[in-house]
Amino acid sequence: MGSTGATATADDLRRVLLFPLPYQGHINPMFQLAGLLHSRGFAITVFHTHFNAPDASRHPDYHFVPVPGDGGMPTPAGDSSPDTVQATVKHVLAVNRACEAPFRELLAGLLARQPEREEDVACLVADAHLMTMLDVARELGVPTMALRTSSAARFRFFTAFPMLCDKGYLPARQESSSELDDAPVVELPPYRVGDLPSACSAAAHVNMREVISRAVTAVMTSSGLILNTFDALESDELASLRRDLPTAVPLFDVGPLHKLSPAASSSLLRQDRGCIDWLDAQPQGSVLYVSFGSLASMSSSDFEETAWGIAGSGRHFLWVLRPGLVPGAGAGEPPPLPDGFDAAAGGRCVVVRWAPQEEVLAHAAVGAFWTHCGWNSTVEAVCAGVPMLCSPCIGDQMGNARYVVDVWRNGLMLAGGEIERGKVAAVAALMGEGADELRRRAMELKSSAAESIGEAGSSSIMVDKLILELQRKRVERNILCFEEHPQFRSPL
Repeated sequence: MGSTGATATADDLRRVLLFPLPYQGHINPMFQLAGLLHSRGFAITVFHTHFNAPDASRHPDYHFVPVPGDGGMPTPAGDSSPDTVQATVKHVLAVNRACEAPFRELLAGLLARQPEREEDVACLVADAHLMTMLDVARELGVPTMALRTSSAARFRFFTAFPMLCDKGYLPARQESSSELDDAPVVELPPYRVGDLPSACSAAAHVNMREVISRAVTAVMTSSGLILNTFDALESDELASLRRDLPTAVPLFDVGPLHKLSPAASSSLLRQDRGCIDWLDAQPQGSVLYVSFGSLASMSSSDFEETAWGIAGSGRHFLWVLRPGLVPGAGAGEPPPLPDGFDAAAGGRCVVVRWAPQEEVLAHAAVGAFWTHCGWNSTVEAVCAGVPMLCSPCIGDQMGNARYVVDVWRNGLMLAGGEIERGKVAAVAALMGEGADELRRRAMELKSSAAESIGEAGSSSIMVDKLILELQRKRVERNILCFEEHPQFRSPL
């Protein structure tokens, strides 16, 4: 781990306020950032929704503040169709609407009590999709920083969204073909047309455009942008963002956060650690790890093809089957495996509901990772030096997979609209002798990640800059006369 030179001093205790978006892929990096800041001497307060509330008992040194008002919000259905993408976008907007008033009251109450507290509030770090919370904090005189939990390339896509609409790339056409999907997005390489958001209704496109526009504005009007990435992985994208961001918005690329943070797990699902014992007994590089994250899903036919494909691969494999992976199957339990699967797998597999993924990927027995290409999973695989088999579903996953395959060249794309067992079995050969170049590239990226967090590494330097920036932050106390607003004196 890199330099620990910049810390909050004992005679200038500072408190950082955090507010994650209530999804697993957004909660994890926020708590990793919290662990990093806490290790540098900052006190931590976490605002959170009741939906997907974090487990406060895992973080006894943090102060947790539940924000009421989200009980009636719709929740995403848990599949990867355009309808579910629309539901997720609507849910993000609902979180912002429902939490605005209670968050304003809670934050104002905290600020009113600040003279009684030992620590000065330095800043609110909120997920960039909590646009309203960033607005509220600024109105109350609190400096804000936006944490984006996806890649630098993804934020480039966000800033390019209006241009993509003007050029006719978006909204996506209802008809699709392999030729059309493979066409390059000339203005935004290396993206292809098929990597852009799926076809959706006009109303869904309006909602998506609102979320993206407001998320970009939230960053552009903040006091800083924090990204879970590192220079050697996205040097061109980071340079482009630094050119485009206002001078008042410094960019802090402080990833990989999971390697820099001492924080306890923030998983919303119980991890089955028994799989580690099984991995300990497997030969080096022999296991295919299969996991599609906490939100992505597949059809029942794709699930069966996946099962028979990996059973027919001849490889040992660890498969994460969480509840909701196949919508409508399992009734709160993981989907049932096809009849005859155990016999076909021949004792070469372990199936768990959820795995300690960072530890699994770092295990010597794991030779490849079949993934949905969520950003956290992608970064964890890069840091572990594990080649990827990419099956992107929604959101930023398409773009992440494009970078894995075409830019970083440490993985293969499982192409096509539907999974076929023969294709799956064949591509699982990426663990064989023909994949030497993939493994070489994966190890190069692993070394680059390690260098970034080493002494004088790019991310270590950025962490120190972030700490110094937070030490300089001060609430503008004259923004609001709290004595005139006693209703804001909510006890914390």
